[in-house]
Amino acid sequence: MYGPITRETLAELLKEQNPPCLSIYMPTHRSFPERTQDPIRFKNLVRELRASLEKQFPDAPSDTLLKPFEELVDDRDFWNHTRDGVAVLGGQDYFKVYPLQRKVPELAIVNSHPYLKPLLRIAQSADRYQILCLSRNQVRLFEGNRDVLDEVELAPEVPRTQDEALGSELTPKDQIGNTNGYGGASERGDPMIHGSGGSGKQEQIDIDCERFFRAVDRAISEHHSKPSGLPLILAALPENQTVFRHVSHNQQLLPQGISIGQGALDTEMLRQESWKLMEPTYIERLNSILDQYGESRGQGLASDQLEEIGKATAESRVAMLLVEADRQIPGLLDRESGELHPSKPAGAETADVLDELITYVMEHGGDVVVVPRDRMPCKTGAAAVYRF
Repeated sequence: MYGPITRETLAELLKEQNPPCLSIYMPTHRSFPERTQDPIRFKNLVRELRASLEKQFPDAPSDTLLKPFEELVDDRDFWNHTRDGVAVLGGQDYFKVYPLQRKVPELAIVNSHPYLKPLLRIAQSADRYQILCLSRNQVRLFEGNRDVLDEVELAPEVPRTQDEALGSELTPKDQIGNTNGYGGASERGDPMIHGSGGSGKQEQIDIDCERFFRAVDRAISEHHSKPSGLPLILAALPENQTVFRHVSHNQQLLPQGISIGQGALDTEMLRQESWKLMEPTYIERLNSILDQYGESRGQGLASDQLEEIGKATAESRVAMLLVEADRQIPGLLDRESGELHPSKPAGAETADVLDELITYVMEHGGDVVVVPRDRMPCKTGAAAVYRF
């Protein structure tokens, strides 16, 4: 039921076009006593969903559709381990819960498709990344952004230790030595001691280390990096950095890493150091997107007028859509003509023009970028770059 936010997440949700679709977003709290109010607020949003569902779809099986939402209200374990927000999406054939590392607006929406804009902003944000913390005896993975860092539960296929990865093929532990000829004390951040026991034994132990790192690299790439599409920062001692990078084929692995041993691992320090690496990339990507819009507008291949964007969307001409974060414009999009029909806010039954555009553009192969309000190139809420 609970899942990470990946590119596949959005692709699967885009396929859910069997109304009614129910969407709840709300900020949550990590600490006590603030988090005790979260299930109460969620219960109130579920009530809003029910009222809107019965109004818009009076023949729908409302009790069945709302049952998993109502069961979540009483899930104490879930509410005791929340992060900064939550997205809960459900329909006739699905129910998904996504704990989020960002605050999101409090929303309860019934529509013909899942409401995706807050989720999209998280999925495509350029400041998200993962950190692989690696030693011979421990593997940990973190995911975060500029503000927060959380440990990720490793896929079962990821080996946690050399013993687990190599099993009976591991060199016996009574053979003294360590990677690159250094003693195990260095993994704790202690002074490195050159191993003894003969070059043959040491060579075999170095080979074991390479084989372990290869297994970790394959599993992390297949089960975490590829599904998420996130940049990967390696946090490890310099000698382990060298070995891992030599054997790695992970396309998401960044050339810069953080030189740190597991014994010195501090999550807040790790977040600060990782954001120093990520911030230039984030700024560069956003500036590149805005420059592309400016150049296209100068060529007559861009617009910030919602009516024009709607018609271009219906004609499959939108290559990239920029949408203002945290903004809603009540109304509907006619998918045949692209005409926009504004409406007055009326609660959970009110559709959002921007979310309608997002869904339609993505279905037609266009890219969507959710941009902070202070970086949007216009005041209309959306801007588009056209294919022709």
